[in-house]
Amino acid sequence: MQGLVTVFGGSGFVGSQVVRQLARAGHRVRVAVRQPHLAYKMRMLGDVGQIEVVQANIRNVASVTRALEGAEACVNLVGLLHESGRQKFQAVHVMGARTIAERAKVAGVTRFVQISAIGADANSEAKYARTKAEGEAAVRAVFPGAVIVRPSVVFGPEDDFFNRFAQMATISPALPLVGGETSFQPVFVGDVAAVVASAVSSPAAEGVTYELGGPTVYTMRQILQLILTETGRDRALLPLPWPVAGLLGKVGDLMASVLPIAPPITSDQVEMLKSDNVAEAGLPGLAEAGVTPTSVEAIVPAYLYRYRKGGQYAPTPEGAF
Repeated sequence: MQGLVTVFGGSGFVGSQVVRQLARAGHRVRVAVRQPHLAYKMRMLGDVGQIEVVQANIRNVASVTRALEGAEACVNLVGLLHESGRQKFQAVHVMGARTIAERAKVAGVTRFVQISAIGADANSEAKYARTKAEGEAAVRAVFPGAVIVRPSVVFGPEDDFFNRFAQMATISPALPLVGGETSFQPVFVGDVAAVVASAVSSPAAEGVTYELGGPTVYTMRQILQLILTETGRDRALLPLPWPVAGLLGKVGDLMASVLPIAPPITSDQVEMLKSDNVAEAGLPGLAEAGVTPTSVEAIVPAYLYRYRKGGQYAPTPEGAF
């Protein structure tokens, strides 16, 4: 069995698939999470004793240090989609990434993989994109050879993108359309995990920044229409001007500050929707990492069927995949 890899944020949607891929590649894996009692299923992703779950909070240096003891490689997947309570972009994306990188260096870690996002830009108006870029810089300051992985919107059975809009379509007579012509390049969670697992041990990946997008680029309008077709829902698409979307975002900001649930949209997410989320042609992607892109059409129908009237027993809607 290969050396130990510590994965911070390994119990999430993307993280669980990264852990699975690392285990399949023969690594020992230590999953560092804030609430280990909620991540007990992680041990089932590998052989007996191959995966352990430990408590770690990236704001607590001592817990980060313990999680890295004996590790040869480290993967940082910790990230936020919106701010709430003490969970702020600056604290998690920048300070947390810096803490993990610094403690990993002290622990003797030789390979570091930082999960970022397409659109990471130190000059962006969106705090999410700006802090993702600052987090990359913080890691590279400690590990010049760190691998940066920037995926587009990630899809898969437990995603918070296709599932969210499909669920909304079951109860709402219309779907709000913010940034209808903004482009996305959805990438399959298994493909992202394959790149990360490979980057942990591939000398060719050292110092590389990957931008990962799937085989097809869609506009937001096309994605929503695709969801409606696949779920058999006849819903209107309601385009929202940017000023109106901004007001809804501010309401979402308020919701996030007082409620323990994800808001429909935040002002920062509205800002992000003003820019395309497509892999840059000049940077390595899935092909350069040796991964064949998986299409939306090959995966999404296998989990959106549950939003049809009748669920798994419903006939496939006309025009669906």
